[in-house]
Amino acid sequence: MDTRGRFITLEGIEGAGKSTQIAPLAELLRARGLEVLTTREPGGSPLAERLRALLLDPDNQGMSETTELLLMFAARSDHLERRIRPALEAGHWVLCDRFTDATYAYQGGGRGIDPAQIRLLETLVQDELRPDLTLVFDLPPELGLGRAKSRAGQADRFESETQRFFATARAVYLERARGNPKHYRVIDATAPLEAVTLAVAAELNAFVDSLEFRS
Repeated sequence: MDTRGRFITLEGIEGAGKSTQIAPLAELLRARGLEVLTTREPGGSPLAERLRALLLDPDNQGMSETTELLLMFAARSDHLERRIRPALEAGHWVLCDRFTDATYAYQGGGRGIDPAQIRLLETLVQDELRPDLTLVFDLPPELGLGRAKSRAGQADRFESETQRFFATARAVYLERARGNPKHYRVIDATAPLEAVTLAVAAELNAFVDSLEFRS
């Protein structure tokens, strides 16, 4: 297997359980002798984390769709510059809890922003960088929102959205996965936690094995 770093993203609506899977995935990769960075979006760098606080603050419910979109990409730009690109260039693997697919799902699907506008910002901020593999944790919005609401603390701006918002976001995720099945793997997030962990590990092991086979 070549020594290039690989970029893997975990996607899904609220309550899909993707954040829970980051740590076991990182340990799986480290057990195979790989250096791993785990991170998240929005956030991941000091400046991006401050922008995350603005984006998730329920007191900012009046934020316009365009402002939200631009803040997302501003946070992403700093995150890429400060953490993701340096890690990949050093040959590390990066596991990221959400990335630009979330922007297409939430701001494109949920907010109704033209995907062409998102693509323009995607090219500006990321240039040619795209994830090598994306795991989409899929479940019905009512189940995801039920899980999210069971967490302690006040719901953030996105967790407070309607079931219809998340149904549209879910549809975008699945549409993108259907459009590029070689890049996306859809995980049944309605399954018990242990089963989801095993399914994710199987997909990641298959991906790493495919790289070793091609080398």
